[in-house]
Amino acid sequence: MDILEEIIAHKRAEVAERKSLFPIKLLESSIYYGSQTVSLKKYVLRSDKSGIIAEIKRKSPSKGMINAHVGVERTSIGYMQAGASALSVLTDTKYFGGKNEDLTIARKYNFCPILRKDFVVDEYQIVEAKSIGADAILLIAAALKPEKVTQLAQFASSLGLEVLLEVHSEQELVSSLNEHVDLVGVNNRNLKTFEVDLATSIVLTNKIPSQFVKVAESGIEKVEDIVKLKVAGYHGFLIGERFMQSSRPEKSCANFIERLSQFEQKEYV
Repeated sequence: MDILEEIIAHKRAEVAERKSLFPIKLLESSIYYGSQTVSLKKYVLRSDKSGIIAEIKRKSPSKGMINAHVGVERTSIGYMQAGASALSVLTDTKYFGGKNEDLTIARKYNFCPILRKDFVVDEYQIVEAKSIGADAILLIAAALKPEKVTQLAQFASSLGLEVLLEVHSEQELVSSLNEHVDLVGVNNRNLKTFEVDLATSIVLTNKIPSQFVKVAESGIEKVEDIVKLKVAGYHGFLIGERFMQSSRPEKSCANFIERLSQFEQKEYV
């Protein structure tokens, strides 16, 4: 069993337990459940923003602990003040050190799109995402059968949530892409081997139909990486570890976006 299979097996058991502890009726009574969502797609495309989806991630299976004591309130506000287009919040506890409360805190202090980053395997988690204040969910093609991707994406759309479909190969893209998806994220990290190669995004860019907003994920370390990805047709750039490795992720983000702005202005001139 590889790490992705292990995570999915654990997630199914976790969801079964949460269903018994927090029934759907309880989730639907949340103050956020009936709230209007903010479009991740529109914010990523905004010309006055950087396109960066800044992530809050305490740890990962590949890197171990990254930033155990991150303050969600300060970091999320700082990310948005720095010029990030949106927030991504890891809510998986066992493997990534997150929790649902992290997203709710980010929602409380920010009016911006928030992506719930988790391993979605059941419609229950989509109701849960809506109840904690998320605007968009992640569906990972490598973790789901194509028909399940379509079912979950359609359900999310019916609740007003946008869908970021994550793929790593052309095969995953072709088999899992459907009309209920809003954004396509190309993960440059192979979830089975954890090898990272930015070329994955470059190779797949022309395979993604133009009606979907393209997002590059993982392995973005330098301003030049974003410039290269923009030329390839990407509008969104999900960055987590690059910022979270700093004791002040929001400052790392601000410095990065400032350098990106300067670089682009120089190139434009």
